[in-house]
Formats: sequence, structure tokens, C-alpha cells
Amino acid sequence: MVPSKGRPGRGPRAAPAAVNNCGLQLVIQASSIPEKTKPFEFRINKEQSSFHNRLLQHDLEKNYSGRQDNTNFGSSSSITFPVLQRTAEEKILNSDRLTLERQKLTVCPIIDGEDHLRLLNFQHNFITRIQNISNLHHLVFLDLYDNQIEEISGVSTLRSLRVLLLGKNRIKKISNLENLKNLDVLDLHGNQEEERRMASIAARKEEERKRESHRQTLLKEKKRLTIGNIARQWEIQQNRIALEASLNKDKESEPCQINGSAAYVFPEESRSLDTILSSAVQGLSVLESHLVEVEGDTLGLYGAGALECLDRSWSVQTAGVIATVSFTFIEFDEIVQVFAKLKTKFPNCVHLKFKETNLVALQQFNALAEMHRMEQLTVDPQGNPVVNFTLWKYYVLFRLNHFNLQKINGVKVTENDLVKAERLFGILAYVASSELPHYRMISLFGESRRKQFPYLLEGKGKKSGVGSEESSDNRRSGGESTARATLNYMTKDFHMEKLEEIKERKTFCQTYVENLVKEAADINMKNESLQKLWPQMFIELVRDAVIEIRNKNSYMKLCLQRIAEQKQ
Repeated sequence: MVPSKGRPGRGPRAAPAAVNNCGLQLVIQASSIPEKTKPFEFRINKEQSSFHNRLLQHDLEKNYSGRQDNTNFGSSSSITFPVLQRTAEEKILNSDRLTLERQKLTVCPIIDGEDHLRLLNFQHNFITRIQNISNLHHLVFLDLYDNQIEEISGVSTLRSLRVLLLGKNRIKKISNLENLKNLDVLDLHGNQEEERRMASIAARKEEERKRESHRQTLLKEKKRLTIGNIARQWEIQQNRIALEASLNKDKESEPCQINGSAAYVFPEESRSLDTILSSAVQGLSVLESHLVEVEGDTLGLYGAGALECLDRSWSVQTAGVIATVSFTFIEFDEIVQVFAKLKTKFPNCVHLKFKETNLVALQQFNALAEMHRMEQLTVDPQGNPVVNFTLWKYYVLFRLNHFNLQKINGVKVTENDLVKAERLFGILAYVASSELPHYRMISLFGESRRKQFPYLLEGKGKKSGVGSEESSDNRRSGGESTARATLNYMTKDFHMEKLEEIKERKTFCQTYVENLVKEAADINMKNESLQKLWPQMFIELVRDAVIEIRNKNSYMKLCLQRIAEQKQ
């Protein structure tokens, strides 16, 4: 209890002490001075307290130490707010912070002589409006958690404020924060404003956007690393092929004499290079040997392993969207083997792209005739030496005339290009169809083409190899002309199989002919021997016959005896 400032016994009785749940005792000492002119005094005894860990997560919480505060409130009839004053000792102990939580305050008191405050805590009170703190220009941390504040006001002058905690209040609108340029933390949880909901939605969308952006960045980086790995594997593979070709060439060449013994020129160097390439291949990750990517209407295939995706089950919607298929770091001969699957899986594919696919000869374009539809063709110069040929585009237009190509390498095809292609390569189809045996031509065509075969034979006298009417009809119907169909392409594997088959046939024929020659030689030798022995044999036969029939009765008896022996 705080003693009365008047003499004892003259003033009215002291009001009973009110004790709150935080151990704060509020004592009001009345005075005999009239209420209008005499202020009355409050004194609050606060026992040891500390910040709650729920919200105060700053350095101020760590530095706060509990102590007993003695706080004086003063009020008069002309002032409607309590006045808070602290002693010099209290200011020294907590010079830059003040805690007034759980004091059942309904208004913010007037804080006198505390302009240097940096932390002010009004948690768990009943304050309805932020007031009387506009003079605290050094305030950094203001905690008004769990009050009854309905609007944000009275803080526009606090330009040093960095943390404002207004959670669990009745705020419905965010306002009057324009001047708080240094504000870093604004806690409004447990309130009712629409802006918070919208801000939460916007923050969630922004977080999702950042997460998606991060995911896309990771995917792009993974794609870049994977393509780089595939490119290294491709380079090693090409070096290995070149090395094997070089070794085979060396084996076919004449050996040179070194110290009297036969040896090839660079065996050790070739062997060491082969070892290096093998080590490099083993060092690459098998998991990143290919990449399948669908981006918009384009299906990108990187590495030979990516061709296996054509065996998977594709949804009708995804397969229908694919209009462009891009091949990168894949041998063209391996691509040819999946054309049938490609046109079945992606019926709307009209554009093929090739990059680093070893397109080296014009005849390789013959394989593209297997596609059922094509409007664009893109052949990147990188890894495709055939692009260096001046007339490669015209050959493509001639061979794939039935597709009515619209663009080649992004350049629109004109009618003049088609005419020039026909003039340049029309004779080629004629020569191919003229020199090929009839049975071979029939084997190249299906049933529909076999029916057109007689017309092809009738048109052999023309240089173009196909009549103008047939050409126009084929273009209109989208079919491939019979003459152009003779310009087909065999892959390296198929070519090797044919070579093996030819070799086997050659061996069989050679063996068969050798056997025939040997048999004929034996017959001839026997004939020559017979010719030499025949005169003497003839004389002996005549002599034996004459001797036998010299005695007719004896001869007849001998013959009857032979017949009787045969019957037995």
C-alpha cells in the first residue's frame, strides 16, 4: 500500500487493493483535495516477469531479465489517460524497454520521459486504440498482441519501428502504414481484414510461383547436364567408329619390315587411344544416357535410348498434340528402324528434325518415304555432312515429291524448286527403274504398286521415267510414284546382312561349280581312257563271240544251261 500524501486520519479510507492474475497490485489513494483540482496517484507493484516465447522471438527477448518494477500512474479530471513514470533506478536497469502486459489496460497510458524506448509491450490487455506513443521516435519493437484494437492508427510517426505485432485483435483493414519505411515484421494473425486474406492468397501464389520457378530452373539445369552427358557419349562413340575404321584400314594395308619382322605402323598408339576411349565410356553415367522431352507440340529425343519411348503407351491426347519430332545424337540408321512406330504413335506428326544424326549420303533421304505424311523437314548442319551438298534440298524435293513439302530448313518451297528438282533427278529414277530386273522391282512394291507396274514399263522410253499424267495423278492422290520407289535406302545393318547373304551365295555357287567341274573332269578322263582301250576291247569282244558260236550245238546247249540256271 502506498501511504497517503495527506496527514493520517484526515483523508478517506484507502480503497481495497486489487490483485490481478499477474501479481500486479493496484492501489488507489484518495485525497481530500477536490476531485477537479487534486490528482490521485496510482502505484503498481510488478513481480518478476518475462516475455512469452510465443511471439517475442527477437534479441530483446533474450536480453530481457525479470525484475520488480514500480510504476506510478497519475491522472486528473482534465487528463483522461494514466501517466506512467519510472524511477531513475528502473530506467537504468531497463533503459530501452518497458513491459505492461496483463495489466487490464483499456487505453494506452501517457509515457513520460521515455523518448529513448526501443521496446514497448502491451500484450494481453483490453486496449481498443493505439494512442500516446507518437513521441517514441526511437521505438523499434511494439507488441500489442491480444487486445481489442479495431484499426491501425497512431503509429505513423514511429519511423524507426521495425516490428509491429497486432495479432489476435479486431482489425478489419490494413491502413496508416505508409510512413513505416523500416517495418520488417507485421503480425496480423487472428484478425478480420480482407486485405490479410488477399495478401495471404497473393503470398501463397507468389510462393507457388517461386517454387515452380525453382523447379523449372532445376529441370533446365538437369536437362542441360543430361544433354551435355549425351553429347560426350556421342563424341566418344564417333571417335570409336573412326578409330575402328582406321584400324581396319591399317589391317588391309601392307605391313612394313621392322628389324626383319612384319608389323603395322602404329599398333601401340591405336591401342592406347582405344583404351582411353573405353575408360571414358565407363566413366559416364548410364542413367543419363538419353532424354525424352515433350515441350508444346514437339517431342525431343536425345540419345539412342530415347527411341525406346515409342514402345510405351501414350495417351491419345498427348500423342495427338505432337506435330514435330526432333532427333539429336542418334544414328540415322537407328532412327529408320522406328519410322513405322513413329507414324503409328503420332498420326499428326508433320515435321521431322535431325541434329547430330550422321546424315552423310543423299540416299539416306529415301528412308523418309516410309512416313505417311510430312510438311516440313529440318536438317541441322551440325553432325549431318549431307547438308554441305549443294543439291541436297532438290533431291529431297524430288524423292519426297508425294509429300508436298512446304518448308525445308525453315525456307518455303516454291514451284520453281519442284521443277528444278524434277529436271535434276528425273533421269535418276529412269535409270534406276530401267536397270533393275523386273522381279526385283515387283518385290519392292506392294499390291497397289504391282498393278501400276505395266504403266512403268510402257513409260521407259521417256527420260523422266514416269509420264506427266502419272506424276500429276500421284501428287494429287498423295501416292509415291513407282519410279521413285526404286530409289530406296538400306541401313548399314541391312546392307551388312545382304553382303553376308551374297557372300554365302557366292561360296555356295563356287563350291557347286567346283564340284561340277571335278565331276566333268572325271567323266572326261574316263571317256579318254575308254577311247584308248576301245579298239582292243572291240577285237576281244568279236573274238569271244566268234569262238562261242563256232559250234552251233555246243553254243545252243550253253545258252539253255544259262537260262535254266537263271530260273533256278
